[in-house]
Amino acid sequence: MGALFSDPAVREIVWLSLKVSLVAMAFVLPLAILVGKWLAKPNLRGKSLISALVHLPLVLPPVVTGYVLLLIFGRNGAVGSLLNDIGLGFTFSWVGAALAAGIMAFPLVVRPIRLAFESQDQRLHEMAETLGAGRWKRFRTIALPLAWPGILSGLVLGFAKALGEFGATITFVSNIPGETQTLSLAIYTLLQSPSGDSAAFALMGIAIAISFVAILFSEILATRMIRKRGR
Repeated sequence: MGALFSDPAVREIVWLSLKVSLVAMAFVLPLAILVGKWLAKPNLRGKSLISALVHLPLVLPPVVTGYVLLLIFGRNGAVGSLLNDIGLGFTFSWVGAALAAGIMAFPLVVRPIRLAFESQDQRLHEMAETLGAGRWKRFRTIALPLAWPGILSGLVLGFAKALGEFGATITFVSNIPGETQTLSLAIYTLLQSPSGDSAAFALMGIAIAISFVAILFSEILATRMIRKRGR
């Protein structure tokens, strides 16, 4: 493994994959918390329709999602053409890869966060409201701390999904070494070569190790939070 990381190309692939996944989560998580809290409302009108739209990327073929992103954020797209005029293009760049990964991971991040908000005892919020706590203070001091295990779970699921994203990424931003070639795309490229099996298996090991460490870290944090809450 040490010899593998001595290869600059491998380090570049791993760093790019981590950068894409972390940036994707940095943008997705705040929105997922807001959407999850919104969907947790018991009397939300059109809740089923909104939930279906949020989870649509899970059931659509990733290539379709990537093509839709290309139509919207491509250089000739409705949004992409405007962004390109101010130098903020998404196509053929790692930023576009982060956008694709974030959209594909978004439903997996929202789901456990929504369940964490829905499972909370509403009497706590009602008591805080009677004591004069406003909506923002109730969210910050009660809802958000109680939802942290679900938020961590969603974050890890989303990170793992972003790390392994393939179809939407290759459709939207292509497979450019050093720019958009993440671990999944690099593994795919190596598997197309008759002599690339050993390198592909090595990259698979790296991907598994990163995902395992992320899950283990989240489990440890969640366990500590639950223990502190029980004191």
